[in-house]
Amino acid sequence: MLSNPFSTVFHSGFTPWDCHDLLLAKPTSPKPVTSSIGSDDPDQTHGKEKPVSGDSNRGVTIMEERKRRRMVSNRESARRSRMRKQKHSENLRNQLNLFRVENRELNTRLQFLMNHCNCVQTENDWLRSERTLLCQKLSNISQFMVFQQLQPLSSAWSCNNLTAE
Repeated sequence: MLSNPFSTVFHSGFTPWDCHDLLLAKPTSPKPVTSSIGSDDPDQTHGKEKPVSGDSNRGVTIMEERKRRRMVSNRESARRSRMRKQKHSENLRNQLNLFRVENRELNTRLQFLMNHCNCVQTENDWLRSERTLLCQKLSNISQFMVFQQLQPLSSAWSCNNLTAE
């Protein structure tokens, strides 16, 4: 008697040679897939096929297993999608808070600069008026100096005029 050399490898007892029955089985025609949404037909199985014979019962359980795995995979995918969405929303909230803080800081700096600008403008206006006042004083002093320099000449002129008479 031949022993199975792969019995230690395949712990479940299933070997590639066990699917020989599946390959030789008479293929059954696939049933059309129909949607049960909005249907009033009570005989519909909502995606589950009714077993026809013993061989097709194995096919149905394989189909149910695939459907179950797909459903678990879809749920996991949806959970990951929700987690990504939640993380993205949290990142956007954090970014919004950072922008709000930065906006407050910039507004504070702007107010400080505007106050400083007003002070500089006020000081500039005062310096201009001071300059105008000092220019006027300088002009008055210059006129007085010119008058002082011309006064000896005019008195000398008046003396020359008196002697000439």
